[in-house]
Amino acid sequence: MTLTELIAQIQESAELIGPNVYLQAAIIVVSFILIGKVADWIISGIIGRFARQSSNDFDDQMVDLVHRPVFMSFVLLGLALGTRRIGLPDVTTFITVGILKTIAIFVWYNTIMQLMSLVVRVFSKSRERKIVQTGMLSLLHNVMKVVVVALTVYFLFLAWKIDVTAWLASAGIVGLALSFAAKDTLSNLFAGVSIVMDAPYKAGDFIILDSGERGLVTDIGLRSTRILTRDDVEITVPNGIIGNGKIINEAGGPPAQHRIRVGVGVAYGSDIDNVIEVLASVAADHPDVLKNPEPRVRFRVFGESSLNFELLGWIAKPVDRGRVTHELNCAVYKALNKHNIQIPFPQRDLHVISMPETSN
Repeated sequence: MTLTELIAQIQESAELIGPNVYLQAAIIVVSFILIGKVADWIISGIIGRFARQSSNDFDDQMVDLVHRPVFMSFVLLGLALGTRRIGLPDVTTFITVGILKTIAIFVWYNTIMQLMSLVVRVFSKSRERKIVQTGMLSLLHNVMKVVVVALTVYFLFLAWKIDVTAWLASAGIVGLALSFAAKDTLSNLFAGVSIVMDAPYKAGDFIILDSGERGLVTDIGLRSTRILTRDDVEITVPNGIIGNGKIINEAGGPPAQHRIRVGVGVAYGSDIDNVIEVLASVAADHPDVLKNPEPRVRFRVFGESSLNFELLGWIAKPVDRGRVTHELNCAVYKALNKHNIQIPFPQRDLHVISMPETSN
């Protein structure tokens, strides 16, 4: 039996009680309260019992959120039908039913908002999901909020029988004007969607902007991306700038590790095998340098005043790059001094071929 058939049957049954319209209205209201109670019992009792047997509490919380507005919907429907049955003046009936519809709309608006927040919390705890890793969850949450608010306004217009055609036409004209006035904002919005879909970085990554700022991505919003620098300064960058620029993601790639490089020059004539051994031991002794991948030392180039080596190692988090580089530099300097390996300063040899003649 459909809801329309159920309503018709209840109204027919109420008419059998007697000619008193107030009594008929009361019967209709009571009937829908009882139906609401049955629906509430089915949702919170039977369905809730199965939900409590699951391993997670998502379905439990969803049942807790849904069963109350379902009961309220039947109660409000009964009140609306009872109001119509009484046969009040048209204006009074219209206002009363409009108020009841408005209450029902806001009840479901609040429920849907809570359901979306619940879904966001559940997905946020599931780190393996790509939708969370790319940062798309917050974007979708914001978009859905806008959609729900727009639908709520639309249904409010319908509840009060406001013609939405003229409003939609006006909204189209206003939207066209706003699109020209807010082209930068729209550019940032579409760039934000592109960033989320393409996922060049995600929340928690360390990135370097074209302008040189480096920091931790804390949030990817509809209009901008927020970056927390190593000085604990938050930078808000419009997505349009990031979308059209070159971004270096230090946490990108399959692993989350970050490689650091420490360059050092030693004097010509140094034992290069000894230098390699000393630099390798410095990396091996540092607790934050990963053992896998193994650190390595490379002889890079014959410099003008030195033999240039480079110590390469991996660290677990890009945020530690500055500190670990500092500590390795200090350790390399001390180790070279301990092994009497000279770090030369730039120098040039000047050969005088001839001296100008001086007159007596």
